[in-house]
Amino acid sequence: MQTSNHISYLDHQTKFKGLASWIFSTDHKRIGLLYLYSMLLLFSLGVVLGLLMKIELIAPGKTIFGAQTYNSFFTLHGITMIFLIVVPGLPAVFGNFFLPIMIGAKDVAFPKLNLLSWWIYVFGAIVAISSQFMGDGPPDTGWTFYAPYSFKTATNMLPAVLGAFILGFSSIATGINFIVTVHRLRAPGMRWMKMPLFPWALYGTAWIQVLATPIVGITLLLVVLERLFNAGFFDPALGGDPVLYQHLFWIYSHPAVYIMILPAMGVISEIIPTFARKTIFGYNAIVISTLAIAFVGYFVWGHHMFTAGMSGTALYTFSILTFFVAIPSAIKIFNWVATLHKSSIILETPFIWSLCFLFVFMIGGLSGMVLGALSANIYLHDTAFVVGHFHYIVFGGTGFAFFGALHYWFPKIYGRMYDKYWANTGLAIFFVGFNCLYLPMFYMGMMGMPRRYYDYLEEYHSPNIISSFGALFLAAGLLIIIINLFRSAKNGEIAHADPWKGKTLEWTIPSPPSLENFDEIPNVKKHPYDYDD
Repeated sequence: MQTSNHISYLDHQTKFKGLASWIFSTDHKRIGLLYLYSMLLLFSLGVVLGLLMKIELIAPGKTIFGAQTYNSFFTLHGITMIFLIVVPGLPAVFGNFFLPIMIGAKDVAFPKLNLLSWWIYVFGAIVAISSQFMGDGPPDTGWTFYAPYSFKTATNMLPAVLGAFILGFSSIATGINFIVTVHRLRAPGMRWMKMPLFPWALYGTAWIQVLATPIVGITLLLVVLERLFNAGFFDPALGGDPVLYQHLFWIYSHPAVYIMILPAMGVISEIIPTFARKTIFGYNAIVISTLAIAFVGYFVWGHHMFTAGMSGTALYTFSILTFFVAIPSAIKIFNWVATLHKSSIILETPFIWSLCFLFVFMIGGLSGMVLGALSANIYLHDTAFVVGHFHYIVFGGTGFAFFGALHYWFPKIYGRMYDKYWANTGLAIFFVGFNCLYLPMFYMGMMGMPRRYYDYLEEYHSPNIISSFGALFLAAGLLIIIINLFRSAKNGEIAHADPWKGKTLEWTIPSPPSLENFDEIPNVKKHPYDYDD
């Protein structure tokens, strides 16, 4: 995989050999790849579970399994996709690999803590998934672990809750590492407003990870205490308040949406100027909107609870804040589109992923505004409409950006090019399947179909058929994409250092990068998106 005489990061010597040289390596690039391979394995599990649920919902009544199995699959699918894939995804993989390179550093600030975060991640994943095979049956509460059911159910809840609790420590460790790395290890001349936008997005995300994650950790620990010792925090029979659980859970989980989407926005801010061959429009506005999203995101959790029972003042306040948080996201959309205006667009695969991201994120964002309106939310709450919105934001936004990033930085990571025909074919099938899968959910929700139900009325049959076939298309597209990338990593055409003509620092070093990234720390003199020279 080498393209020059430098020592590849895949070839560097350690005191360990074989697999041990990976799982004990403190090289940020290897840790990023460890996260990538771990997540692809877990993502495959989540996709299979989701596909089985959609096959079950292809017709009313029992199709391939019963209600209890459906609830268990639904719970594990949610835990896997949210806590193991979407929340850590972009920061853990591409943040670990590229943050030090993009700011001109040789590694992250705390390499050993970085490795520890991956170990914790794997341990938490094992604990969470073990809940399916231990005790009195798989957990069936859903990934939100809502009280009082989470401590009343006879199923095996403790490993699932403890697994999510453990995963929080991995997220916090990564956040601390990135904050210190950005503050202390930027290359000479790289002032704050010369830093690339993906590191900016990781920086904003890291603050959310550090400040918000302890809240859900404490909340999950209280569920454990409630289940083991009848502590009475959330049990109304003991003077507790189940609505308090919802407040504590969503105080973390709505900022967690921005842990998911901010790095995705950072990726898009890298890809668009590269393939538009144009300086990013409104760099300062994008930076400020990134920090604004990270800040305002802490104050909008209540829109998940409009039907839970809150005062009128709280309802109006949370509704207004929900609309307010859309403003910095709209700023980013405007800046990306303005960057494309009168540009010299190169239609490579990563750029097409970015265009698809813009399409699905706009649908997700606008449907979120519908749910942010009190009158509409009362009607649509806990319907399939919410499932459609959630997946357009979380899977559409983060997932499209993740695959865009994977194709954008693939030549830099592996030193090889992928097959563009199969990459675009897989993308097209994935895009069609994604929209066939989730668009009908908006219609079903407006017609009144509840979410999370194992069965449904005959009137919802037709849109569920379309949705289920969409899931099959999506899975087929994913299979083509992943097989193409795995084959290309081994047998693809050799890539040179800068196949896309990018301007940020990762494109100035060989592909794949050497052990310490740079022979000499660069001295940054220009703006990272200067295409005017």
